[in-house]
This record gives sequence, structure tokens and C-alpha cells, in this order.
Amino acid sequence: MNALTTSIRRSAIGLGLFAVITGGTIALTQGVTKDRIQEQAARAEARALFEIIPEHQHDNDLLRDVVTLPANTRQPASGPVNVWVARRDGRPIGIIMPAVAPDGYSGEIRLLVGLDLDGKVLGVRVTNHRETPGLGDRIETRKSDWVYSFDGRSLGNPPANQWNVKKNGGVFDQFTGATITPRAVVKAVQHSLSYFRQNREVIRERLNEPPSPRNRQLTPEAIAGEANPAEHS
Repeated sequence: MNALTTSIRRSAIGLGLFAVITGGTIALTQGVTKDRIQEQAARAEARALFEIIPEHQHDNDLLRDVVTLPANTRQPASGPVNVWVARRDGRPIGIIMPAVAPDGYSGEIRLLVGLDLDGKVLGVRVTNHRETPGLGDRIETRKSDWVYSFDGRSLGNPPANQWNVKKNGGVFDQFTGATITPRAVVKAVQHSLSYFRQNREVIRERLNEPPSPRNRQLTPEAIAGEANPAEHS
């Protein structure tokens, strides 16, 4: 009995040590991975900003010129909206706002929507999603040119009832085997345009105020050559 008890105790101690070591290793790995994912997401976001409004179109520090706007009640966890402002000769020429399509096939789809001061779309980019590879991931520019179909659009172009995929009477293409994903993105862009129209005067007023610098370490030079997109889980 003593030998058996001793063996059991040793096994228990060994298993306990293994659990502690394994748990510590997992926690350390998660911490390091989280930081890397956040950095990759920030780089992807920065690249997307300069794709929507290229450097030659503005002369300010787009990454740091950030203005806070009223909450967008159509967005999940609604709160103040921080938008990037593009300026030329000190005058605002456009903004880039974050948007979320909450009803993607596999969850939230995060976007950046660029608008000029007349409410016309300058560009749209997806920065994070979990849509099905080979189907819903065609919202990425590296997979298809679908997202460019928003360029130049505005409320009224197309009419409100046509801001949908063609399967549902709209003007935007759906994907073969995947309708939910593009439909969710279309609605998110339309909501961004509606938000801009509803808050147009406040937006124009705040764009002329001194910008609030954002804690950004990324610069055009830092992201140059970073061709890999953000991690999509």
C-alpha cells in the first residue's frame, strides 16, 4: 500500500507540474500572439487607408489626423466615431470611417469606408472578417475586385431600394454560393452613407477644428513593402 500510495503521489505531482508548465506556456504564447495579431491588424488598416485615399491626393499626416464624431447608432457597441481626415493645403477633402457589418455569414465584417465631403464613396476596404475561404472572402481585394463596385456611389446612386445584391433586387453582384456576405457589406456601406448625411453639418464643423492626434506609430515608410494582409481567423 505504501508503494502504491507513493506512486500515486508522484504521478499526481508530475501531472500537476505538467499542467502548470503547459498553462504557463499557453499563456505566454497567447500574449505574444495577441500582440502580433494587433500589430498586423494595425498595419493592414494603415495600408487600407492609403489605398482608399492615396498619398498623392493629400498632403497631411493621414494616420494621425483623427477627428471624433457623434456615435453611429446603427453600429454594434455604438460610441463616438473616430475618423481619419485627408486634407490638401489645410482643407479637408475626405474622411475614412470604420464600419462594421454585424450580419456576415460567419460573424462581424470590419470595414473602412472613405467618403468625400459631398457624401460620395472614395473607396471601401475590408480589414477583418471570418467569412468562408473561397466563397465569402471575395470581399478582399486580393481575391476579387468586387469591393471596387462601391467607388463613386452615394445615397441616391443607386436609389435606396437598390442598395442590395442583385438576387434581392439590388445592383450589386452576389457571389456564387455566397449571398449573405456581400449583402452584409452593401448594407454596412449604405449605413455609413446615411450616417454621413444625417451628421453632415456636425462633420464639416468638426473637420475644421484642430485634429486630435491618434497614438499611431505606423507611417507610410513603416508599412512600405508590407504586402501580407491582416490575419483572418
